[in-house]
Amino acid sequence: MSSLLHSAIIKAYWRLLPLLFLSYIIAYVDRNNVSLAKLKMINDLPSFHYRTETIFALGHVVFFIGYLLLEIPGTLIVEKWSARKWICRIMITWGIIASLTAIVTQPWHFYLIRFLLGLAEAGFFPGVVVYLTHWFPTQARARAFSLFFIAAPIAQFISPKISYYFLRMNTIENGIYYRTLFKLKGWQWMYIIWGIPAVILGIVILFFLTDRPKDANWLSKEECRVLETELSIELVRGQIVGGHLTLFQALRHIKVLLLGIAYFFIVTGNYGVDLFLPTILRDWYHLNDGLLTWLLMIPPFGALIGMLIIGFSSDRTKERRFHTAIPILIGAIGLGLTLIRQQSLITMIILFTIASIGTKAYLPAFWSLPSLFLSESAAAGSIGLINSIGSIGGGVGPIILGVFKDRTGSFFLGILLLSISMCLTSVIIMILRFDRYHQQELHKSTQQLTMSNKNQELIISIRETENSTKL
Repeated sequence: MSSLLHSAIIKAYWRLLPLLFLSYIIAYVDRNNVSLAKLKMINDLPSFHYRTETIFALGHVVFFIGYLLLEIPGTLIVEKWSARKWICRIMITWGIIASLTAIVTQPWHFYLIRFLLGLAEAGFFPGVVVYLTHWFPTQARARAFSLFFIAAPIAQFISPKISYYFLRMNTIENGIYYRTLFKLKGWQWMYIIWGIPAVILGIVILFFLTDRPKDANWLSKEECRVLETELSIELVRGQIVGGHLTLFQALRHIKVLLLGIAYFFIVTGNYGVDLFLPTILRDWYHLNDGLLTWLLMIPPFGALIGMLIIGFSSDRTKERRFHTAIPILIGAIGLGLTLIRQQSLITMIILFTIASIGTKAYLPAFWSLPSLFLSESAAAGSIGLINSIGSIGGGVGPIILGVFKDRTGSFFLGILLLSISMCLTSVIIMILRFDRYHQQELHKSTQQLTMSNKNQELIISIRETENSTKL
């Protein structure tokens, strides 16, 4: 990597990723804080008392129904129009709707708000994935993804304890009354307060995010040129290796469909565990809210470390498939072992930490896979499709745990199915072939690129950049 390219990438890390990182933290909290809020909502809302777990599981389903409707269009808007403007729109609307969860009194209110929240947030995650491909070449992409994706475990790490202080409002704990404002319950304030930062960040992003390297006045002309040249080379190589697929051809590509199915199974496990872990631990060990919120910080911390290690290792070795499949398989085993009852609380937290690593650490390597055989709009649409298929699992996982818990009185069967679901993801990824074939074809494509008259202008640009770097 030339010094100019390295300098441009480092500047992009510092300029773009902090904003996206903070945005994803708030998005993750606003989507998932219902897992803690429900512990108090069911006491204050009599209409939620009957089949409680099923009601909240259905709330997650309708969220993802709304999410699916705008997922692919939102991703294409990022590719064709403006990531900055689209992400700004997403954050402002979802912040407002997330805060409106505070007015819920009936299950149908809850379903409606969750559906609207899904519509509002649709396209954020895959849109950012596509956006990062506009800035980071393959050699630095998994690392950039990991620095973005770690926002999820960090959100899980910091939000329980912060939310706990909001949840105590208007309650008596250990003989102490915790005051509130405007007679609102603690769970209502939790929704309101977590929604406000999304609106603020949306406005900040509109003014500080940059759509493409050519628009970046914070890069020098030489840095901008060498970065765009590197991205252009990858684009041409991708077309030579995989052919110039149209969007609709890419959406029917067998690897795209299999990646979507694989993502469905792992997201099923991820959301099932994330959204029901507070309920599982309270049900099995009868914990108070204070200790529970401390313990909930441990699994995401393990996921954070695992995600950074996988992302950096995947970029260093240029290997994606095993870096995706192996962490998921280990996590599935850890989740399955939680079914051995009569284990100590410490052992159970360790096992759920291993499961959390499996449901998150794979992400940087996984989202580097589509760019190995797709480019431009084909990749953008395919990333949207993969995330859309996977997002269905975000509703299925909670349904599996919620319905089986209400029907059987136990989480055993639900957790077993989630563990099997994660194993299926690992098997699918291992069956697919990307890296070795890609590296062989990449070498061939470089030779073709050099000999092709069609790309002589690009070659001249590359050589001029190399000469300026040497000087």
